Amino acid sequence: MLKNLLNLDSRDLEEFFLDLGEKPFRARQLIRWMHKEKQQKFSLMTNLSQNLQKTLESNSTVETPRAISEKVAPDGTIKWLIEVDSVNSVETVFIPEKNRGTLCVSAQVGCALECAFCSTGRQGFNRNLTVAEIVGQLWFASKILDSNLNLSRTSMQENIVQPISNIVMMGMGEPLANYRNVVKAIQIMLDDNAYGYSRRRITLSTSGIVPSIDRLLTDCPVSLAVSLHAPDDDLRDQLVPINKKYPIKSLMEACLRYANRASVTDDCVGTGADVSRAKDYITFEYVMLAGVNDSTRQAKVLAALLSDVPCKVNLIPFNPFKDSGFKTSSLDTIKNFRDILKSKGYVCTIRKTRGQEIDSACGQLAGSFKDKTGRQSLNVPAL
Repeated sequence: MLKNLLNLDSRDLEEFFLDLGEKPFRARQLIRWMHKEKQQKFSLMTNLSQNLQKTLESNSTVETPRAISEKVAPDGTIKWLIEVDSVNSVETVFIPEKNRGTLCVSAQVGCALECAFCSTGRQGFNRNLTVAEIVGQLWFASKILDSNLNLSRTSMQENIVQPISNIVMMGMGEPLANYRNVVKAIQIMLDDNAYGYSRRRITLSTSGIVPSIDRLLTDCPVSLAVSLHAPDDDLRDQLVPINKKYPIKSLMEACLRYANRASVTDDCVGTGADVSRAKDYITFEYVMLAGVNDSTRQAKVLAALLSDVPCKVNLIPFNPFKDSGFKTSSLDTIKNFRDILKSKGYVCTIRKTRGQEIDSACGQLAGSFKDKTGRQSLNVPAL
């Protein structure tokens, strides 16, 4: 079987070329061809010798994902259904704004964490994505957007589509449950010879796998978002079941360690990662569910809970999906919740819902895959 070189970061590629009897600098050349130039044919990599091109053709490949479908919302949001194998596909979403473009990347085929309000969790789980399948979503989207293939569409004529300026690991799956592949994919995104993102331009969202948060702190400390969604363990156990294993107290302690790190390691290779600031803010994500977690009392409890952690809070209006069993909090309720947090000194924003018409908003991604958990066949009741 040919080795897919899209799975390899710079260190892996250096070892790969050393095994071929080549100099390590070939890794830098190949990364630039694969990721900056989006070149898949070794014969067109002109600074590689013909002998090396033939060697690469005989034992390796640059295999990238392909889109099965594309949907464009009236606000310009694009959702691609990306095929990852013969029976599974994931969803990747590009959100254009006037001064930025954000790509929402998936980490798993489905999700095993079963958060009560999430469409992906209701669909079950199949497998982790490979490095190539994760970074390949960025490869595919940037190739499409950079070549302006979508800008002539009537539905997008009045929207300003920017190149991809930010990456959020907030698509299908729990990124820290696929730790090794996600970190390696992020390291490729950070590499100056690949995509050159600053670590502050990449945000990883987790439901709270505490040991992996601590590992990320050492290995590759990008911006961290935590899916909190409840101010106490009793409610969070129901909304985010991983809380039963890593309850709020241990999660807050891990977040404080992450925010207060004095430095970052050199393991987060590549692009001029900004390591000068000793403290980072954690973003706490809080989906607003009518009558469940949106009361004035719960806002005050949340404010007290977060008092020790440098943070900001992002309130997310619940995005409905079929048979969810939940309703979205009213705008007045969300604003009241926000105002209570702001009165306590927190930076608190209300997320603008994007792409809801094409089921690409937060919590709506589902993809198409063969569930190995049996969860798709269950009638899972809401709270």
